[in-house]
Amino acid sequence: MWPVSSFDSKPGQPITNVMFLKTHKTASSTILNILYRFSEKHNLTVALPSSWNFHLGYPRYFRATFVEEFKTIGRNFNIMCNHLRFSLPEVRRVMPNDTFYFSILRNPIALLESSYVYYKNLPGFRNSKNVNEFLSSPWSYFNTSEKNSNYHARNNMWFDLGYDNNAVYDEDYVQSTIQDIEQNFQLMLLADYFDESMILLKHTLCWDLDDVVYFKLNSRSLDSVQRLTPESQDKVKEWCALDWKLYQHFNNTFWRKIQEKMDLKTLYEEVKLLQKRQKELMDVCLLEETGINGNKIKDKKLKPYQSGQAKILGYNLKDNLDNVTLKVCQKLILPELQYMAYLYSHQFPNKRRKPIDFPKD
Repeated sequence: MWPVSSFDSKPGQPITNVMFLKTHKTASSTILNILYRFSEKHNLTVALPSSWNFHLGYPRYFRATFVEEFKTIGRNFNIMCNHLRFSLPEVRRVMPNDTFYFSILRNPIALLESSYVYYKNLPGFRNSKNVNEFLSSPWSYFNTSEKNSNYHARNNMWFDLGYDNNAVYDEDYVQSTIQDIEQNFQLMLLADYFDESMILLKHTLCWDLDDVVYFKLNSRSLDSVQRLTPESQDKVKEWCALDWKLYQHFNNTFWRKIQEKMDLKTLYEEVKLLQKRQKELMDVCLLEETGINGNKIKDKKLKPYQSGQAKILGYNLKDNLDNVTLKVCQKLILPELQYMAYLYSHQFPNKRRKPIDFPKD
């Protein structure tokens, strides 16, 4: 039994009570889409942000009252996956005892570059010309007193997990925190091995292949990616030492968990099946072979939110898709804000809709 819950997986029975901590710039928007689609397939109740809010209180610590209709629905939610800053006692007020907890991490070097471009307008990043200049002297730009705006600039995963991203590195503190995280989460996926992560998730939750098939969401065009120098890459390991240690630890446990489920030959056979299914759906659904810049998206209700200097890609669907196919394809490419607004309108039809346009059924 896991200390966090009385989670008990039965062979062949899909797990339907799931809490996903949506970390930032870690391919978590793609997982959110997977979880939203799963919730619709099984007619599950999602813990959605209340009123006109887009996140569950982030960057404040999560509170149960941030969830729409928490006081009415109580602990009968099945899925929680919107951005929040983790607080286990408050999450447990919302989610049932047998909930499965998981999250996703990313190599801090790639993560910091992504954060820099996406959150360029935040104080920590705003006054430097590029990510290498920022990393050459981060304390020149970063101010710990600006707690409400600088969490994306240093140890962002540590912060999302509910800890102090500016804590002084101390081996005992880091190890005890990692033990806490292992108590709270049954699984940590890796954005750097996303397809392998999806196969591990599929096996762990007893889901079908189509439950974890995906189109990449909230990704950037290559021309908005900045190249880090070797010196900058080394600096990230020092500047984000808490995240670096976290990532190293769960990189090891990730591969151990895979070995508990299957050998590598089986893993990569399943990865191939996932990629084959993904390609089949892309061929059916998409007008272009890859994601396209937001300004080229024909249906503005399918355009992803744009931020900082990042050029966030989206998709155009093929014309003349039949209604059933159109619905499947639309859900695969629906950006997270539109999907959240869509689910909210269906889950709470008598409440005022969130101020985001989404495609009608």
